[in-house]
Amino acid sequence: MQEVPHMNKKESRAIQEDYADLIDIDNNLDRLVKKIELLSYLNPLNTEKEKQRFYASKFTENPILKYPKIKFHPYKLHRMFFSQRLERITDQQVQKLYQDIIYYYSNMVQCIQTIGEPKKFYYNSLRVYGTPTEKDVQNAEFILHHSDEASSSDMEKVYSPSDAKDYFDEFSKNYNFPLNIKLSTAIAADAMVSNTTQTLLLKKNTKFSKNQLLTLANHEIGVHLVTTYNGLEQPLKIFSNGFPRNVETQEGLAVFSEYMSGALTLNRLKTLAYRVLASDSLIKGYSFSDTFDMIHGKYKLNRDDAFAITMRVHRGGGFTKDRLYLSGLKKIYKRYRREEAMDNLLTGKVTMDYEADIEHLQKLGLANPITHRNIAFAKNENENKTLDFILNHLK
Repeated sequence: MQEVPHMNKKESRAIQEDYADLIDIDNNLDRLVKKIELLSYLNPLNTEKEKQRFYASKFTENPILKYPKIKFHPYKLHRMFFSQRLERITDQQVQKLYQDIIYYYSNMVQCIQTIGEPKKFYYNSLRVYGTPTEKDVQNAEFILHHSDEASSSDMEKVYSPSDAKDYFDEFSKNYNFPLNIKLSTAIAADAMVSNTTQTLLLKKNTKFSKNQLLTLANHEIGVHLVTTYNGLEQPLKIFSNGFPRNVETQEGLAVFSEYMSGALTLNRLKTLAYRVLASDSLIKGYSFSDTFDMIHGKYKLNRDDAFAITMRVHRGGGFTKDRLYLSGLKKIYKRYRREEAMDNLLTGKVTMDYEADIEHLQKLGLANPITHRNIAFAKNENENKTLDFILNHLK
């Protein structure tokens, strides 16, 4: 258990003694979880090559993707997860939370284990991320009915990765944690946060628009790094490693941060809607080219964006995580309209559904108030009336 800023040494020692068994299990899980960053195994190694082959075949030959080798022994890892003696945790509510966490991490291992085995991977991915509901699909279609906005100079991709780095360095002065930036060729998105190394990864061979820089700053630094650093300051490491099914909450907060900062556009919202429809196409048995044809052929999205969205959901054999950005935004926006505080949701990589558990841990002295807040949440800078209309009418 790390020294925690909100406690004096005496309080910290007393909690370590009272909850020695829990802290022991929490540390064990921390050591085991370090091995399983799913996205690092799920980003294909040959996307560009297969993209060109797919285009050359006039969108008929599905990409054949290669993935990184697994650096751990999955079966052994499962065994170590389930050998944790949770009966040593005397508080029933906390014991149940850790049980859920072990099942969730174990599902993650099964996902990694079956990457590239379509049926198996898809079913494991469904257990972790679910499939879009009918309402999700209706919400996505509702968003896509709105006609495109006129493009502005803010959307022109003119900034290099080193320009982006300068921008993010400047933006991060709003926050009192270090910002590590690394250029990478191995990521699917233009930018993402690596939680384990507290690093903002930027795609090496890409260009960024002004709007994209504002979007990424508020999404990646304003939420993903804020929850990374808040998580590190908690007495228990589950706040860093992640509560079960935390993606919907965390991505919902991150897109809501884009909205509050004035960065969210209808175009971006449409991308999230396409991701829902692409995820939904998996349960209908669509192949890569079927999903691509729906987005590029039926909805007329340009081929590069259509390819990127299709690739994100078909990688591994069918990955439904992308469906959660829109439903997450909807839930966080409703919470904002009810004027409920977001603080508990920023304590680490946590989940709305476990808010009662977070409050319970706070009462026991096993969770702390947050140190780092999101600057965008303080004031609504959105001026786009269409977005307000859409967000207020999502089912």
